[in-house]
Amino acid sequence: MFLLESIVVVLKALSELNRYRMLRLRCKAKNGTHLMQGLTHQSCVQELKDKIEELTGIPCDVQKIMVGYPPSSLDLRNGEAHLKDYPIKSGDTEGPSLDLSPVLERHVVPADNSCLFTSVNYVMEGGVYDPACAPEMRGLIAQIVASDPTAYSEAVLGKTNEDYCTWIRRDDTWGGAIEVSILSKFYQCEICVVDTQTVRVDRFGEDAGYTKRVLLIYDGIHYDPLQKVVLNSDVPAQTVFSTTDDVILAQALELADEARRKRQYTDVNRFTLRCMVCQTGLVGQKEAREHAKETGHTNFGEV
Repeated sequence: MFLLESIVVVLKALSELNRYRMLRLRCKAKNGTHLMQGLTHQSCVQELKDKIEELTGIPCDVQKIMVGYPPSSLDLRNGEAHLKDYPIKSGDTEGPSLDLSPVLERHVVPADNSCLFTSVNYVMEGGVYDPACAPEMRGLIAQIVASDPTAYSEAVLGKTNEDYCTWIRRDDTWGGAIEVSILSKFYQCEICVVDTQTVRVDRFGEDAGYTKRVLLIYDGIHYDPLQKVVLNSDVPAQTVFSTTDDVILAQALELADEARRKRQYTDVNRFTLRCMVCQTGLVGQKEAREHAKETGHTNFGEV
């Protein structure tokens, strides 16, 4: 009787020991095979995903993990579940793969006063980043405005045609709705600007009958281009879409809403600025405009 109880106790102890014994796993991905260490049967699914992301660079939310032979996919949506609840054992090779469905994402460009021009050039060139494009695009806009002083009058520009042309060529001025409208006509393409604070789309060239559409995202002071990509793939990014594709607009609004919920925007009526010429502190775009009108200073930096 005592002998039998001793055997049971030993078996239970061995069972507990196995639960905490380190798993010997390998992870096979596009960038090679990796040894995964530090996981036990008591580790949770999220720990496994984090380890795979650390080794392969594949984000947790797009991982598709295959195990065994022949490989079968694991349902790992519950990040708090333990590995002991899945058919994973030492010696297994985890094989993360990807869903090849393209996703819409923001491509970040530098905040250097020329983000609008860089972003428009990026989408129109099919995802090619060219930091030297801004002076050319500024010059292009100046030429178009100078060629039609009636359409681009002081009432439209907020300054004389000549002053505007001098102003827009400077590398310390920002582009906005006027410049987007001009570029839409030049490229014969609808340019959609998705605002992250208000979660709305401003469509430039909407009624012009264009067949092409590109998208930018705007946070109050900065523009970035939007592109459709296949994550962790060599497939080129898609930056030009059909104007009949309203699904892409819905996806862009989802991105904007996510950014709004994370407060990834700047309230232009409340953000603080400093005049880089005289160092005067200002609040919001209204004070900045008034200061520029009074002093002629137009070089501002966000504080």
